[in-house]
Amino acid sequence: MVKRPLTFFLSILLVFPLVFAVPSVVVAEPQVKAAPQKTGTEVTLMSVYFRDANLGWAVGSGGTVVKTVDGGQKWKKQASGTSVQLTGVFFVDDKQGWIIGANGTIRHTMDGGSSWRAQPIETVAPMYGLSFVSPDEGWVVGGNGTILHTTDGGAHWTDQSSPTTAALYAVQFLTPKRGTAVGAVGTVLATEDGGTTWLAQETQGSVTLFDVYFSDPMTGWVVGNAGAMFQTTDGGGRWVDRTLPCSRTCTRLTDLLRIRFTDPKTGWIVGERGMAYHTADSGFTWEEQGAVANVSLFGLSFPTTLHGWASGEKGTVVHLKLSK
Repeated sequence: MVKRPLTFFLSILLVFPLVFAVPSVVVAEPQVKAAPQKTGTEVTLMSVYFRDANLGWAVGSGGTVVKTVDGGQKWKKQASGTSVQLTGVFFVDDKQGWIIGANGTIRHTMDGGSSWRAQPIETVAPMYGLSFVSPDEGWVVGGNGTILHTTDGGAHWTDQSSPTTAALYAVQFLTPKRGTAVGAVGTVLATEDGGTTWLAQETQGSVTLFDVYFSDPMTGWVVGNAGAMFQTTDGGGRWVDRTLPCSRTCTRLTDLLRIRFTDPKTGWIVGERGMAYHTADSGFTWEEQGAVANVSLFGLSFPTTLHGWASGEKGTVVHLKLSK
């Protein structure tokens, strides 16, 4: 074995500071202006999805679906055809989209949500997360480690072999081959063959993970309860603990429920008690934006760099606008 001087290891730290750096939370002047919007409902809105700065949908309890065409100045209810709790919404264009929820619910629209049709699947497990790479191909994940895949727009869904029975809360595919799903007890699953094979990845933690987001094929983030955050810079080969510490205004660690990046440097997190965080330096520093709502936020969508929307309890939708 070749002995290395101390200077060698110090040089490694200088070359790869990201691997060893500890993230910090800075309480600074808010970088975002938060404007609550009137949705016309008081139910919990579990998910929100915007195609652009004008067109968006939010879904939640009691089969609720609301839509806006003017950036949320006005929201209009849509008939979903179900009364179950809806947990996710995803649109591949202005017309075609899917909603998912309890009791194995998957519903599809071809007209922007004016009408929704059920897509039967062979499970009653709750569905929590979905991701589509084209109008034909997508994935849905849910309870009991369920992973479903379609190649025909949801006319047929096939069960993919899952290495876990833990609930899966989110999934993201960057390409038709490469995807990641996360869930309870620190579960992170990855595939490089479109889900034919899913492999568990080690995060060195057993916290519940609620969301995953890759800003590029190599750089990804997962977030969960009690401030849990893990980052990878090698496509998931290694996940590094970036759990956010309590700031000076913090009384207890916040559950982090959704994370999105608009570019490799700019990211957003929302979660429990309406807390929001923003980074402009690839996650080295997270700026606490304070409570942008007085309720917990479960949904987050950033269709542009400057404009985003978060959804949550009591029919809450908040427009988040980044200050220039």
